[in-house]
Amino acid sequence: MSKIEELIEKLCPDGVEYKTLIELGDLFGGLTGKSKDDFKDGNANFISYMNVYKNPALDLNSTEKVKISPDEKQRVLEYCDVVFTGSSETPDECAISSVVTQEPKEDYYLNSFCFIWRIKDKSIFNPDFLKHLFRSETLRKKLSKTASGVTRFNVSKKLMGDIDIPVPPLEIQSEIVQYLDNFTELTAELTAELTAELQARRKQYEFYRDKLLTFEEPKIKIVKLEDVASVVRGIRVVRSDLLKEGKFPVYQNSLTPLGFFNKSNKKANSPFLIAAGAAGEIGYSEVDFWAADDCFCFENLKGLNSRYLYYILMSKQLLLKSKVRKASIPRLSRFDVESLLIPIPPLEIQERIVNVLDNFDTICSDLGIGLPAEIEARQKQYEYYREKLLTFKNGSATIFTDRQTDRQTDRQTDRQTD
Repeated sequence: MSKIEELIEKLCPDGVEYKTLIELGDLFGGLTGKSKDDFKDGNANFISYMNVYKNPALDLNSTEKVKISPDEKQRVLEYCDVVFTGSSETPDECAISSVVTQEPKEDYYLNSFCFIWRIKDKSIFNPDFLKHLFRSETLRKKLSKTASGVTRFNVSKKLMGDIDIPVPPLEIQSEIVQYLDNFTELTAELTAELTAELQARRKQYEFYRDKLLTFEEPKIKIVKLEDVASVVRGIRVVRSDLLKEGKFPVYQNSLTPLGFFNKSNKKANSPFLIAAGAAGEIGYSEVDFWAADDCFCFENLKGLNSRYLYYILMSKQLLLKSKVRKASIPRLSRFDVESLLIPIPPLEIQERIVNVLDNFDTICSDLGIGLPAEIEARQKQYEYYREKLLTFKNGSATIFTDRQTDRQTDRQTDRQTD
């Protein structure tokens, strides 16, 4: 039997009492009466929506600023407050929690799109326990049901108040926190190690790629790209014609497909370049695809391996991005692409370079795929133990029955006395 099980057996053998949020505390809104100008050159700490959304424990070191006058009456955050997001485009993202687990050393104000659950008796909860509890799957299902809407969903504070949560003894809370915090810390350390390894591999790959693609004249001919390839803009596609699923991906202003189309205009195994939006990003499609009008593609290659051209473009990416016009929509001109200087070794040498870089790219990709898979596996393991540790036998029914029995006994005693 684990220490947590021993504590439960000792301290609450009949189950843990459950109470509603409104029994345990009060619900308050965030900032009120603020305009856009109040968030320019502010003098007070301001907790953003994304700070709440991303962090189970509120990050008090990552704040923005808001103007607060000395005579202004606004609610500040307190130790052990639980903050919730009040609205979102999907109900599953509503009422996402974040807990003030540190004693605030300054005043912190909450954005108006979130709200606070403030516990009346802070001595009954370990805030780090609440950090795990309110993000548990069981409680998230309850919380998401408090939101309603059509295009945007908003949380009902009345429904929130009716949600019940377990109130185990502090000893049990602390033991659960120690276990789950250790788990998340180990996961964070592993993630940092794997990320560092991936970054090191990528730097090594970029070093060897640039070394392999660096040639000296007159041994190797170096020409402008326009002399060995035609730089062609893609063809506009109407968004209403796009499909959610299909055979041919459509690339427009990023390397993420905009959607799918029922036909293609470019052949497989072709590089392409984003000209607007994520201007300067370089892609390579192993399948036929549709290049929209914010893509540059390359045709009529003369003595140029298409995969070799992709690696050359990747080695020139920093140069390309330095030429992007910083307008409302960043853009890269065809002239700057056509003017790139490209080394043209014999095709057999190009093919050997491609083989070496493809192998190296596969190693980096495998690690890149393995990294999120490993993190996901650890996250699922944490979630499994979190649900297991935060699922308690409900002792509230027993308590209620005992109280009923006590009242019935009192009435019987009263009648006998009379």
